Amino acid sequence: MKLNELQPKAGSVKGRMRVGRGIGSGKGKTSGSGQKGQKSRSGVAIKGFEGGQMPLARRLPKFGFSNKKFSTNLVELTLERLQRAIDTKKLDAKKEITEDMLVDAGVISRKRDGVKLLASGALKDKVNLKITKATAGATQAVEKAGGKVTLIEKVVAPVKKRGEKEAAGKKTAK
Repeated sequence: MKLNELQPKAGSVKGRMRVGRGIGSGKGKTSGSGQKGQKSRSGVAIKGFEGGQMPLARRLPKFGFSNKKFSTNLVELTLERLQRAIDTKKLDAKKEITEDMLVDAGVISRKRDGVKLLASGALKDKVNLKITKATAGATQAVEKAGGKVTLIEKVVAPVKKRGEKEAAGKKTAK
């Protein structure tokens, strides 16, 4: 036996059907794809389509609630990073440090929805901070060093429930 004489076992390999080669082949004209429409062409993907019947995903009721639109995206600032900025004279510890000053000094890249102080690292200098949020440990560390943390209050319009606007409008009309 030689390499050029190797062949698969007789009957184990079937030749591919040559479609679209005339009516006499049995697979001419539509080439076994029926006729017309999306499904007679290649690349058909009709996921969830149930022949015009209301699909299962639309028959079932919606449920759940996402709190994402109320979430805040805060930038994290550690005590260690703050101390390093003071040591390298990027920030003046004697002045009140605000979120804008942190951005200007390059301590944080941007402030997003605010800055949150984390108690990672140690703080030696007395600093007065005006930021959005701070952990309890970070606040204690700043106060232990003789400083103060002032939290910025965000003013948010009160949310009125359904019917409150109409009731308030009716009372003032009388």
